[in-house]
Amino acid sequence: MSEKKKDIENLGRRHFLRNSAVTGVAGAGLAGGFGAGALINSRQARAAGEDGIEVAPGELDEYYGFWSGGHQGEVRVLGVPSMRELMRIPVFNVDSASGWGITNESKRVLGESSRFLNGDAHHPHVSMTDGRYDGKYLFINDKANTRVARIRLDIMKTDKIITIPNVQAIHGLRLQKVPHTKYVFANAELPIPQLNDGRDLESPDNYYTMFNGIDAEDMKVAWQVIVDGNLDNTDADYTGRFVASTCYNSEKGMTLADTMRAERDWVVVFDVEAIEAAVAAGEYQTLGDSEVPVLDGRKGSRLTRYIPVPKNPHGLNTSPDGQYFIANGKLSPTVSIIAIDKLPALFDDAIAPRDAVVGEPELGLGPLHTTYDGRGNAYTTLFIDSQVAKWNIADAIRAYNGEEVNYIRQKLDVHYQPGHNHASLTESRDADGKWLVVLSKFSKDRFLPVGPLHPENDQLIDISGEEMKLVHDGPTYAEPHDCILLRADQLSPSRVWTRDDPFFAETRAMAEADGITLERDNKVIRDGNKVRVYMTSIAPQYGLTQFKVRQGDEVTVVITNLDQVEDLTHGFCLVNHGVSMEISPQQTASVTFVADRPGVHWYYCNWFCHAMHMEMTGRMLVEKA
Repeated sequence: MSEKKKDIENLGRRHFLRNSAVTGVAGAGLAGGFGAGALINSRQARAAGEDGIEVAPGELDEYYGFWSGGHQGEVRVLGVPSMRELMRIPVFNVDSASGWGITNESKRVLGESSRFLNGDAHHPHVSMTDGRYDGKYLFINDKANTRVARIRLDIMKTDKIITIPNVQAIHGLRLQKVPHTKYVFANAELPIPQLNDGRDLESPDNYYTMFNGIDAEDMKVAWQVIVDGNLDNTDADYTGRFVASTCYNSEKGMTLADTMRAERDWVVVFDVEAIEAAVAAGEYQTLGDSEVPVLDGRKGSRLTRYIPVPKNPHGLNTSPDGQYFIANGKLSPTVSIIAIDKLPALFDDAIAPRDAVVGEPELGLGPLHTTYDGRGNAYTTLFIDSQVAKWNIADAIRAYNGEEVNYIRQKLDVHYQPGHNHASLTESRDADGKWLVVLSKFSKDRFLPVGPLHPENDQLIDISGEEMKLVHDGPTYAEPHDCILLRADQLSPSRVWTRDDPFFAETRAMAEADGITLERDNKVIRDGNKVRVYMTSIAPQYGLTQFKVRQGDEVTVVITNLDQVEDLTHGFCLVNHGVSMEISPQQTASVTFVADRPGVHWYYCNWFCHAMHMEMTGRMLVEKA
């Protein structure tokens, strides 16, 4: 046996396959006539060959990633570092696969807002205890229809959605970090008259927007604070007292040109303890039919402080050591470092607002968002430069104080126009500095052309060493605005449903009122022109293979999946009725529709469940009225 063959045998199988794959790609390049150099020298090929970041078939990722689904109104679950899409969680959208927006259970969650067929999901964030992800909930906003949703991470289903009163366009969203996530903090971006009932239409001086505190458990708005300007992004500190938000349009302009006149805008800092005390003392008003306490946090209020920063700031991110809020300049090449330990003095009026700024490093064109590695370094996206700048916070503060020091560690090209970025565990105390995800808005030449509408481009960067290394490009659809990464061991998703889950509690109560045992009965209950059809399912058969109703009946079909095998999901699709839903193991799901056409109407299982899956069918027989 040759020494070369022995060397190959001594390589681990995965190591061999990885390196042969990279060599094979390079060979394909030569055969294709465009030269091996283009691929051998590409960062991705070198990273795959040298760093071995792939997650092999059958192996599991180290991190969960939750991506906002943007205009799709959903949340996408990815594994990191593989960047494999694992699941989509419908939130503000209609999803025919799961029946979201179609089933009774999902319509109860959507409430009156189910009339909206669109959503604009921006900022997903995971609940915390003592500044660490606790894996209980994920919250996300809908800018398009002024909503905030909560997702239970044990079942990966949305369980609460609220519409925020008195405001429009919820944009920035973050969570209270300590002692636990008591509040969801949500910025309403666009100012409106108060009340917005037709008064002051042509009087922008009477337009305002608000900072909103939402109770994370009961999902009701606890209080609102009126501010000057348009709120953008927000983040909370590690004491539970302070929250900061970037704020643009200090001019109160109604056009682009009008919002650009002033030299500076500001970061608004909110004192949560003072807000709670004011609410408890009754120092608030209510607006219209809303009972939510509304407080005045405009300039001069004891509840807020306004820190001047360069024009139109955008991202606002708390460092994992709890020392700084960093506001990203957008129209300035700088970011502003705000020392959180100076904020008590600022609220005591012992220092001027700008005294809280301890650094303002110049990074490049279009700084939008900053994330951290937990080792003292920050990573800021530069939208116009199409780069990520890695810089050292302590050195930037030294430079601000007059020292000759280079705080920039590296700039890495990304493709193209990066918006949000997010490093592993970075919003918690546990930032581990392994992976950085950059969500690039343009992809142009990175993928096969697919018409005038291009995909966007999620890029994975290895930040575990001194240098950033781009290791993955991945096309993605409209428009993943932001993401969050947490370790896989910080989540404990259910494998099958529990029969007493509150998600279908109202359906269970309806069955009990009808004298039905969901786990056993296959019966039809008629109540006037309302018909409730209860059936079980166990692969590959429904408990009822036919049921009869009359034309014009309102029919509710309730199905309980008796299978206990993990991953054995059933479906119910009624042909030509717009009815489709998922019923996972041990789940009960229901759907209501009108049987408006006489005749035979088949239903079938639309989730592949068995070798005889195609035969899992039944008939709805509709008698002519």
